[in-house]
Amino acid sequence: LENLQAAFNGESNAKAKYEAFAVKAEEEGYKSVAALFRAASQSEGIHAKKHAAVITGMGAEPKAEIAKPDVKSTKENLEAALAGETYEKETMYPEFIKQAEAEKNRAAVRTFRGAMLAEVEHAKLYKQALAELDAWKAAGKEFMVCQVCGYTEMSNPALVKCPVCSVPKEKFTVVK
Repeated sequence: LENLQAAFNGESNAKAKYEAFAVKAEEEGYKSVAALFRAASQSEGIHAKKHAAVITGMGAEPKAEIAKPDVKSTKENLEAALAGETYEKETMYPEFIKQAEAEKNRAAVRTFRGAMLAEVEHAKLYKQALAELDAWKAAGKEFMVCQVCGYTEMSNPALVKCPVCSVPKEKFTVVK
């Protein structure tokens, strides 16, 4: 339960932070980076809801303290986002999954694993945006967000179903 609350708080804060980062990216003229931050924010909100559902199912109340986002330049915001996603995918979620498995809490394992797989994609996208920052000024990059699990990827016409939760492509929204 403690890990679920920590994850709920983290995802809730990431959602707020990425919303603020999207505004800054727009202001600085990074249209495609702004779209990425909007997509990631939407994804983090889905993770928070999924964590909240498991918390509620365990008889507790989800709690988050939303901190005021520390917004810097778009490049610095991408670096901060990449560091956060890397921590979640390499350290936080693997540890949370291990503990949930030990406690045989299948719902927690499922929500943690789904979020972790999305964070892997977020990290890849942030890394790509950093490497190609000038090219990401123009609008045009689109992202797809699974509305069931929060999986996010760059627009992919070949996608038939979510690679994480297997729902059909129709359950994705496109973020521009």
